[in-house]
Amino acid sequence: MVHLVVAVAENGAIGKDNQLIWHLPDDLKQFKKITSGHTIVMGRKTYESIGKPLPNRTNVIITRNPAYQAEGCLVVTSLQEAMEKDTDIYVIGGAEIYAQALPATNVIHLTEVHMAVDGDAFFPKLDAGEWVEVSRESHSADEKHAYSFDFVELRRSEVEKIQA
Repeated sequence: MVHLVVAVAENGAIGKDNQLIWHLPDDLKQFKKITSGHTIVMGRKTYESIGKPLPNRTNVIITRNPAYQAEGCLVVTSLQEAMEKDTDIYVIGGAEIYAQALPATNVIHLTEVHMAVDGDAFFPKLDAGEWVEVSRESHSADEKHAYSFDFVELRRSEVEKIQA
């Protein structure tokens, strides 16, 4: 099963200058809860923005450079190769990898950040008919969170699976 884990601003932005645009501690906790113990897949730029393998996960990096090395990580040259590493993968970015993975995705763990922001990396537009919202948990802005946000779980609709 392919999962996407992503935080998206109202205008679709997910990053700028290879960095996250916001600091939402509860979103980071949710990310850790969802991905711990699983195989995470990311592009090279996302990995380099993090700077090290994330603990308690198998870290898989996709890069066009077959000679690329990252200590503590598996390095592959395609999404298909990454998908062969585990039956359950959690794609964590960036924009190019999300776009490649979306057609094969079963579940999206989405944080909707209630703000529009200047970004240079964007999440692909979702076809609403392909996805069913199965849960939503709202969080208000507070002293630790400059913006309100919702945790949303989307699953590919059964109708879409039958037609595929």
